[in-house]
Amino acid sequence: MIEPAWEPDPDETYRMAEVIYPDWLPPLEERADPEPARPVKADPFANAWTADRLMAEEFPPPRWAVPGLIPEGLSLLAGAPKAGKSWLALCLALGIAAGGKVLGEVAVDPGDVLYLALEDTPRRLQSRMGKILGDTPAPAGLTLLTEFPTLPDGGADAIRGWLDTRPNGRLVVIDVFAKVRGETPSGMSPYDADYLAMGRAKSIADNYGIAVVLVHHLRKMAADDFTAELSGTNGIVGAADTIMALKRPRGEADGVLHITGRDVDEAERAMRFDASTGTWELLAGAAIDHTLHSTRAAILTYLRQSPGATPKAISDALGHDRETIRRTCGRMADDGQLHRRDGGRYYPPDTSAVPGVPESQTHL
Repeated sequence: MIEPAWEPDPDETYRMAEVIYPDWLPPLEERADPEPARPVKADPFANAWTADRLMAEEFPPPRWAVPGLIPEGLSLLAGAPKAGKSWLALCLALGIAAGGKVLGEVAVDPGDVLYLALEDTPRRLQSRMGKILGDTPAPAGLTLLTEFPTLPDGGADAIRGWLDTRPNGRLVVIDVFAKVRGETPSGMSPYDADYLAMGRAKSIADNYGIAVVLVHHLRKMAADDFTAELSGTNGIVGAADTIMALKRPRGEADGVLHITGRDVDEAERAMRFDASTGTWELLAGAAIDHTLHSTRAAILTYLRQSPGATPKAISDALGHDRETIRRTCGRMADDGQLHRRDGGRYYPPDTSAVPGVPESQTHL
C-alpha cells in the first residue's frame, strides 16, 4: 500500500520561516494572499414595516419646487420641438432661484437651482434671460452650464457634488435628457436601458429630497393617453414620479399642460405664452375653453349656461348659421368635446352638467 505524500501545512511552514528569518518576512497576518473575507449579506427585512407602525408614523410633507405642479422627485417635462418647453423650464428656474411667483400666480420658495442648458449657447441663454427678466436683476442662486458629462460618466457625481455645497438646493433642470443619459449597455433591452438611465437621475432627487426635471421630447404620433406620446419605452414613464406634457398648436399662444404623477392631481392646465417677454402664465378656467376655435368655444360657453340645448337653440342664441352649428356640434361630440343624447341635445364635457345621467352614459 502506497502511503499518501506528506504535504506541509502552509501556515506552519510560514511560521518556521518567520523564526529562522525574522527580518525577511512580514507577519503571517500581512501576507499578500490572505483568505478573502466572506461578504456580509444584508437582511432584506431590516427596514420592514408592520402595517400598524407604518400607519402610526408621521412623515414630513413632500417639498414642492412649484406647489401643485412639481414636487420633489423625478419629473419629466415633455413637448414637441419648438413648443416652448425650454422657455418654460428657464422661467421656472429663474423664478425659483429668485423666489416670488412663477407662471403668473404660483408662489414659490427661493432656493438654489442648477440648469443644464445642453442645447443652448451662453449667448442664447443670455438673450433669453434678458427677455424674461426685463428690468429685474438676475438671481445669483441660478447656476447654468451648456456642456456637461453624461450621468454614468461623472455627471451624476458632479450634480451630487454641487448639491453637497448647497443645502438650500431646490431644483435641477436637465435640458435635454438625451444629452446626459449615456450609452446603452450592450445586450440590455430598450425598456431596461430607459429605466436604468432614468434611475440615475431619480436617485439624485430621492437622496437629496429635491426636484429634478428632465426636459424630453414627444413623438409625432398622437395618442389618447399623453404618456404614450413620450419618446422611448414605458421605462421612461415607469421611472418618473411626475409627467408633464406641454402641447401648443403651431403659431398659437395658448397651450395645455397635461399633468399626472404620484404626488400630483391629474389635471390639464391652460397656459399662454407671451413671445414678447418669453414667459408662460397659467390661465383660469377649463383648458378646453382656451384651445377651441372661436365657433366651438362659443358653443361650449353657451352650453355651460344652457346644458341640453339643441343646435337650433344654439344657433338662434349665437346668431350663427343653423347647419354650421349642427355640423360643428356633431364634430365636437365625435372629438369628445361635447356629450350628445336625448335625440340631439348637447351637454358640456363635465358629466355633472348632464342631469340624471349615469357617468357611463355620458360618453355615448
